[in-house]
Amino acid sequence: MEECSYLEVDVNGQEIFLVDKKITASFSNKFTELFRKKVSDRIKNFKVIFNDFPGGAKGFELIARFCYNNGRIEITPSNIFILNSAAIFMEMSKEISETTPNLIYQTEKSLLGINFWTWSEMLSALKQCQDLYPFMKSSTIYEKFNDSFVERLSWRSVTGSYTSSDGSSIQVSCDTNSIDSEKNRPTWWFNDLLFLNIDFIDKIVKTMLTQNFDHVKISKFLFNYQRSKTLVATRAEKRKITKLLIDLLSSLNANSISIKGLFDVFRAASNLRIPKRCVTKLENLIGSMMDQATIDDLIVRPSREKHYAYDVDLISRLVKFFLLEKGTRVFSSRLKKVGSLIDLYVAEVAPDYYLKPSKFAALAMALPDSARDCFDGLYRAIDIYLKFHPDLQEEQKLRVCCALNHDKLSPEALEHLAENLSFSLRRDARKFNIISGNEKNGLNYEGRQSRMINSEKLSNKIQRKSTIVTNVGLRNSANVGSLSTLCS
Repeated sequence: MEECSYLEVDVNGQEIFLVDKKITASFSNKFTELFRKKVSDRIKNFKVIFNDFPGGAKGFELIARFCYNNGRIEITPSNIFILNSAAIFMEMSKEISETTPNLIYQTEKSLLGINFWTWSEMLSALKQCQDLYPFMKSSTIYEKFNDSFVERLSWRSVTGSYTSSDGSSIQVSCDTNSIDSEKNRPTWWFNDLLFLNIDFIDKIVKTMLTQNFDHVKISKFLFNYQRSKTLVATRAEKRKITKLLIDLLSSLNANSISIKGLFDVFRAASNLRIPKRCVTKLENLIGSMMDQATIDDLIVRPSREKHYAYDVDLISRLVKFFLLEKGTRVFSSRLKKVGSLIDLYVAEVAPDYYLKPSKFAALAMALPDSARDCFDGLYRAIDIYLKFHPDLQEEQKLRVCCALNHDKLSPEALEHLAENLSFSLRRDARKFNIISGNEKNGLNYEGRQSRMINSEKLSNKIQRKSTIVTNVGLRNSANVGSLSTLCS
C-alpha cells in the first residue's frame, strides 16, 4: 500500500492544516526526524499536534507558504519575528540551495535593513518580540533588534497612530522633521511604549543602560510608565511594576532622578506591601538625595494602623541614609540644606497631638550641630510642640529641649526663650542625664552631651535674665510666628 503523503497538523488547537510530508520535511529538520521514526503500516493517517507553536495558526501558515514556494517568502517588519521564531521551532536550518539559504538565515539577513523601517513598523515588530519572546530567547535577531530599537529612541518624531494586527489601537510617533515644536521633544516615545508589559520594560531599560542612554530620560520614562499603567492595573500587577521600578531606578545615577517622583513611588508602595528589601532600597535612594527634597515631599501619611498624622519614623530613617553620604563631594553644603529642611518639617509636624516626645526629639537630634548655623528654626519647632503638648512630664520636656544648641541661638531667640513659660528654667545636669545608655550609643551623642552642659550654663543665665523681665510669658502671639525669620 502506498504511504499517504499528506499530514494533518493541529496548531495550538486553533486550526488543522493538511500539508505534504515530503515538501515540509525538505525544509524542516523537526519533520524529518519525526518521519524517520518507524510508523506502523496499519496507520494510514498521521497527525501531528503542536500545543505551543510560535505565532499560532498564523505562524504555521507562513511556514507552509515558505515550504510550498520552494523556500521563498516576503519577509517584512510585520512577520520577521514570527517567521524567525517559527523557523527555530521547526529547526529550519537546512540549506535549500546555493542561491536560496534557509529561513533562519533569511530572517537574520532581513534585519540588516532595520534602519529603513518606519517607527510604526518598529513598534509592530516590538509587539511581536514581546508576544513571541519565550520562543526567541535563543534567537540572535532579538538582541540585534533590541539594540537598534533603543538607538531609534534618540530619533526625532511627532505623534501619529498605529493599529496592531489584532485591531488594538496604539499611540505611536511617525518619523518626520516637519514640526519644530515636536521634533526636539525628548519624551516623544514615552506613551508609545505603554503597551509593553513590565518584563519587557525591564529588558528595554537594561539595553538602554548598556548603551549609556541618558539616565534622566530613563527615569522620566519609568515614572511615566508607572503612573500610566497603575491606573488600570490589578493590585498584583501594581506590586510587580513597583518592585521592578525600584530595582531599575536604583541602577541609575541618583542625580538623574526626580526625588518628587521617588516619594510618589514610595506612597504607592506603602499601600502594596512590597518586600522590605525593596522598601529599604527605595528609602536608601531617597535618603541619599535628601538635600533635593522640599517640605511638601516629606509630608507622607503613615499606614492606616498608626494614629499620628505624619510618618516621622520614615523621615528619621531617610536622614540616617543621608548621613551615610558623609565624605562625598560638597557634603557640608548639602548637610546644611537638610538641616533647614528638617527644621521646617519638625515645625510642620509639631502640632500633631499623637506625636510622641521621644520620636520628636529623635528627629530633632538626628543631625549633627554642623547641619545648622542657627538653631532658631529648631527652637520655633520645639516651642510649637510644647504648646500643643502641655501635659508633658518634666523629663519629657527636657528630652525635647536638649535638642537645642543654645550657643547657636540668635539674641532675639534667646530673649524669647527667657520669657517663654513653655520651657523649663529649672534645669540641672542631673535632669539632662535622662538620656539612656542606649541613646548614648546613638547618633550625635557627643553633640547632645555638649548641648546638655551648655544648657545647664544657659539655664542660670536665663534665670537671671528672667528676674528683670516685667512681663513673663510671650509678649504676644505674633512672637511665635516671628521666630521663623530670626535667622533669615
